[in-house]
Amino acid sequence: MRLDSDDFELFGLPRRYALDRAALDQRWRELQAEVHPDRHAAQGAAAQRVAMQWAVRVNEAHLRLKDPLRRAAYLCELNGVPIAAEDNTAMPPAFLMQQMEWREALDDARGVAAVEAIAADVAQQRSASLARLARTLDEAHDYADAAKQVRALMFVERFAADIERRLEALGQ
Repeated sequence: MRLDSDDFELFGLPRRYALDRAALDQRWRELQAEVHPDRHAAQGAAAQRVAMQWAVRVNEAHLRLKDPLRRAAYLCELNGVPIAAEDNTAMPPAFLMQQMEWREALDDARGVAAVEAIAADVAQQRSASLARLARTLDEAHDYADAAKQVRALMFVERFAADIERRLEALGQ
């Protein structure tokens, strides 16, 4: 293992969007067992510090790879197309209209059932968008288009979090 390996290389996985989550989690457990600082206690403080660096590196990689949106953003970046979400917020007009309609619907929603209906619509859209993103990354290898899709999905994720907060406020 090398600290400068990319996350896929670190986990021994192909550099692609689609991955076997069970294999990822299994490899994470194996790596954690190897690098856990307690395993290196007899080797002294320096060895424990190095083990701690490895443990952090493995945990960060696992978090990035297990999250579909973070994994997609990482793949774009590995292929020379940074997401740059803070600098590039341009979205297609149809997407912006949908966002406005969802926001208005959430503002107007009265009761749990209405909010849950919006949540179901958002979840369906998210699922379809993730499937499209998978095709864009693994089949078309169009990282520029994938970066646009990731930025759009970031908006959808934030809106889904707003829905969750609204449901919590309604006692759900």
